[in-house]
Amino acid sequence: MRISSTPAVAASSEVAGEDGVRRPGGEVHAWLPGQNQTVCGLQLSRTRLRRFPHVPFDYSSTDVLTAADPEGWVCPRCLAASQGRRRDEKNWVRHAPRP
Repeated sequence: MRISSTPAVAASSEVAGEDGVRRPGGEVHAWLPGQNQTVCGLQLSRTRLRRFPHVPFDYSSTDVLTAADPEGWVCPRCLAASQGRRRDEKNWVRHAPRP
């Protein structure tokens, strides 16, 4: 299998969607297809995480999970690793710079 550069989802449980396709549930991590570990370094075989190669990891740090969502927790380390740094986007502003 070829290693992909776009992360997919690995989760601790699965639920059936409205159309009958299995969806991730429980604890959600980012996983690169072709590897046996998550982006944050957990081994899939030892942690018994299920792979979902058809579901892209498109979560962001501003997402709010409710009780109606099957995902209970999204790994913050996987979020940080999959989002990376954005160019020309700073989270700080310089007020009164030095001459």
